[in-house]
Amino acid sequence: MIIETERLILRPWRHEDRDAFAAIVGDPHVMRFYPNTRTRAQADAWMDKMITSLANKTGQFLAAERKSDAALLGLLGTANIEFDLPTAPRVEIGWVLGKNYWGHGYAPEGAAAVLADAFERRRLPEIVAFTARINLPSQRVMSKIGMTQDPAADFEHPRIPVGHRLRAHVLYRLANPHRR
Repeated sequence: MIIETERLILRPWRHEDRDAFAAIVGDPHVMRFYPNTRTRAQADAWMDKMITSLANKTGQFLAAERKSDAALLGLLGTANIEFDLPTAPRVEIGWVLGKNYWGHGYAPEGAAAVLADAFERRRLPEIVAFTARINLPSQRVMSKIGMTQDPAADFEHPRIPVGHRLRAHVLYRLANPHRR
């Protein structure tokens, strides 16, 4: 599966992506809204999970590559939600980009293309996104791609310890505009 935009290629992962991906998810600033950074082994395991999810069609987190120079910017895509949420959404959209690629519009550009694919080709009824309440940059991207916060669906993330500053999460949603 490949999704192209004006500046990006969203594509399956390659072995040669491992070093760049490990550097991105090992960066404390990039991962400041996650409970921790990833070691090289954890980054490899995360990439392996994304590769497996692509193969078994439970996720489509893709490598985000810049067309102009083939730089790996990070990950962008969708995945089935693997834990229970109060409003029972099924599919999330997400992104993690290296800090050198922030502020250039890559996340909204890629996310808009992922949404179009999810709604037009895959005919998904709805996509949600969620993040720590304090992660305002990701919430801005969610708004830019047309998602709306659903305060009634905000939740305490079950995989983050009680009392942790990242446990409180907001949920944004977008219904498929092509479904009636």
